[in-house]
Amino acid sequence: MHQRVAAAGGIARDVTPGYRRYVLIVLMLAYAFNMLDRQIVTILAEPIKHDLKLADWQVGAVTGLAFALFYTVLGIPVARLADRANRVAIIAGSLAIWSGFTIACGFARGFPELLLMRMGVATGEAGCTPPAHSLITEYAPKEKRASALAFYSLGIPLGSLLGLTMGGLLADSLGWRTAFVLAGAPGLLLAAVIALTLKEPRRGAAKASAPTPSLSLRDAMAELRAKRSFWLVAVAGGFSSFVFYGHSAFYGSFFLRTHGEALGRLGEQSGLGPIGFLGVALGLLVGAGSGAGTYLGGVLADRAARRDISGYARLPALATLFGAPAFALVMAPASLELSLALVLPAVLANGLTFGPAFAAVQSVVRPEVRATAAAVLLFLVNIIGLGLGPLTIGVLSDLLAQHLGAEAGLRWSMALMASMMLVAACLFGLAARTIRQDEVG
Repeated sequence: MHQRVAAAGGIARDVTPGYRRYVLIVLMLAYAFNMLDRQIVTILAEPIKHDLKLADWQVGAVTGLAFALFYTVLGIPVARLADRANRVAIIAGSLAIWSGFTIACGFARGFPELLLMRMGVATGEAGCTPPAHSLITEYAPKEKRASALAFYSLGIPLGSLLGLTMGGLLADSLGWRTAFVLAGAPGLLLAAVIALTLKEPRRGAAKASAPTPSLSLRDAMAELRAKRSFWLVAVAGGFSSFVFYGHSAFYGSFFLRTHGEALGRLGEQSGLGPIGFLGVALGLLVGAGSGAGTYLGGVLADRAARRDISGYARLPALATLFGAPAFALVMAPASLELSLALVLPAVLANGLTFGPAFAAVQSVVRPEVRATAAAVLLFLVNIIGLGLGPLTIGVLSDLLAQHLGAEAGLRWSMALMASMMLVAACLFGLAARTIRQDEVG
């Protein structure tokens, strides 16, 4: 392969197509470990809740708010560093940190310790996506930008599949503590692979041309403030993630409370146990639905954007409009099988938003602001979605449980919060009207 990876004009050049694919695959795997270590706690939520004697709001805090606060606050300074420094080293180091803290979660003896360990996971994960988005945008040709970012985003369904499946099986066979240890260990190996085999384009660029002065955070934020479509897409992504992360955090608890008897029967028949069976079922459904949606979203958005860049916003607008009733209907059926099957179209609709939204953001800023733009996007997406989604559903569930019981309280809490997808649809629609004037290239 070629060794010089210059980033002239914001695009990495003089690399083979095979090496470009390798970079995408390795970064996607890093994101898969990111999501695995983030999602595994959701399928383990019910046994953790009983073992550590937690309330639903504490489950929501562990899976959402505490994680999101550290993830989002640290994301911006890490992204500023990524706009100047070696992005490969940042990703590798971050992966090693969050994998180590995932292992440490298995040794938590109570709510405070588990909360601190999840904060540590968030600290590491903050260094993954902003520098990865910046790297991918330089490695991928402009006309394939959404597809490349969508391929990276396949780490979401792959990591969710692995986290839910592995977490469920290990919880039944070895316990939730061992599940955390085994989930974190492979990330340490991948961190070494990234550090040793990925090339930083800026090294070649520095040799080929004079260095470009970096922008201050104040200047970078001034550029973002002028991009109305950026803020509309970012907040829309937040409300879409509010539903996805909120529901994901409580799917395990919902199905065990609502369909516990059926899960026990099917788990016994399959030899997996109830949590193991649920983990495999949810893992396959979320993995297949979100994966198909993510891939199709990137391909369809690139095709639409060739004619009009507003396609990067119109596609997620339609997807979230469909997603609102899709997520709500998961809570409706009395049948376990039908309720599980309805997860598929819901997560597919959400997956359609990833590639287009990420490409929209990267298309309205200059190369030296790309990592910062990705970090601000993730700040809003995760503080609204990951931070408030699980916590809001948990608090509302506890309140409704006082009158309706634990099962119905959680069911209605999740169904009502699906309406936030409609807010996302409106905001994506507004972004489609302004993105043409904000485009940079």
